[in-house]
Amino acid sequence: MDIYFEVKTQSGKIIRTTRSHWELISKTKHPEIEGKETEVKECLSNPVEIRRSSEDNDVYLYYHPYEKYFICVVVRYLNGEGFIITAYITDKIKEGSIAWKK
Repeated sequence: MDIYFEVKTQSGKIIRTTRSHWELISKTKHPEIEGKETEVKECLSNPVEIRRSSEDNDVYLYYHPYEKYFICVVVRYLNGEGFIITAYITDKIKEGSIAWKK
């Protein structure tokens, strides 16, 4: 696996992404996140809130302030490992149960 970066969260879990998946996110799905790897890592390591997806109990949404918006990093946990599904900039925190709040 071609790990592009991995981050240890405040709970001690490791979340990672591959270079090819990061390129898919940042160049195709959410070009506004291109070049913002540092901000995404900060979001994972120092979120202001983590919400559990209302549709999938294994998916969590990490939020961190970015300018007047939030960076949201969507993560799936599988067999104790975390993988970035997507990342984007949003104007508000989405619905879902609060898993952790600063």
